[in-house]
Amino acid sequence: MAGLPLAEPRVLQFCHCYYGPFADVARQYAVLFKDSPCKVTTVYLTEPPNDDIAAKSASDEVIFLGYEPRDVRRLKLDAMRRLRKIVAERDIRLVIAHRFKPIYIACWATGLPVIGVHHAFGDYERRSHRWFMRFFRKRLNLLGVSDAIRDDIRRCLPSSLREQVQTLHNRIDVDAVRAGLLARSAARELLGLPQSAFVIGNVGRLHPDKDQATLLRGFAKALPQLPEGTLLVILGEGRLEQPLKALAESLGIAQQVRFLGQVPQARNAFTAFDVFALSSDHEPFGMVLLEAMAAGVPVIATDCGGAPEIVRGIGSLFPLGDEAALAKLLIEHAGWNEAQRRIAAERSLARLDDAFSDASARKRFFKLPAVQVAMRDARGLK
Repeated sequence: MAGLPLAEPRVLQFCHCYYGPFADVARQYAVLFKDSPCKVTTVYLTEPPNDDIAAKSASDEVIFLGYEPRDVRRLKLDAMRRLRKIVAERDIRLVIAHRFKPIYIACWATGLPVIGVHHAFGDYERRSHRWFMRFFRKRLNLLGVSDAIRDDIRRCLPSSLREQVQTLHNRIDVDAVRAGLLARSAARELLGLPQSAFVIGNVGRLHPDKDQATLLRGFAKALPQLPEGTLLVILGEGRLEQPLKALAESLGIAQQVRFLGQVPQARNAFTAFDVFALSSDHEPFGMVLLEAMAAGVPVIATDCGGAPEIVRGIGSLFPLGDEAALAKLLIEHAGWNEAQRRIAAERSLARLDDAFSDASARKRFFKLPAVQVAMRDARGLK
């Protein structure tokens, strides 16, 4: 970014990409440093320059390295060289790297403390990854986006390294999400849904990990006891679209299921739902649950992965793949009155503010030992 003063203490955030949720992930970590001594430089390893993404990243400086995803494996040395140059031109005190490849590049390219953020299961099942963590243990600390991810990493590492793996949950800008919400009637009009129907919502890729097959089977079991005209609405695209539509046909519920595909800014229309159901198989976290909660929609989720950390105490959980248990919960939610729905919405908002907001994450983040050292240096004690 031409003309930008680069002498201030800085945090370098290194992201693999910006597709899907990762532009907002970059925002989540950049805003942690609001009102701190550090500016934030965010670097995207792959994907072309994009002004909209740069604005959404909430950073003082955004750099796009522009690699094709398929090229990164053979170009890691080139990426290290370019990252090293970026660091040499700035007063970087700390690197926050998302996913294993940026963590790998950041550790080899710099001598800086690195906080590696992991968003998926299984990253340290590889022997080479475990060796990497041991080799860089003096300046590498890890964060899982849920306790489930943290525990998965810890399971793979020797006991001496496990305390270097902590949790910092994903979160949302609660006020911004709520400001973007459509009124219920407008949301239903946008999605082409009848105003009076009881609507069960699901948002996610049509992929085995999301297990919409169980959702369809649970819905089919519940349907005879649900209000007349009830609809199951699924937003998202993926390779299972045709098999899932065929399953709905075979279950005799095709007329009651709407596959709406990819809907831009879908979270603004969550107010169209009477209940949100997530049937995922070991979801690492579950950002859509936070968005549903922000919209005041009661949530149902599988009791596995990161979802229980969000839902337990304020929503409903069912065992993975248990279509009968899911059907029972759908029937229960259909019988809720307005007072029950209002109480659930109030509890959800309180939970968001307490555990899954930018402000709550900032408090936890700056208590991490690696961050405290970096920030002490940024205040002039380097």
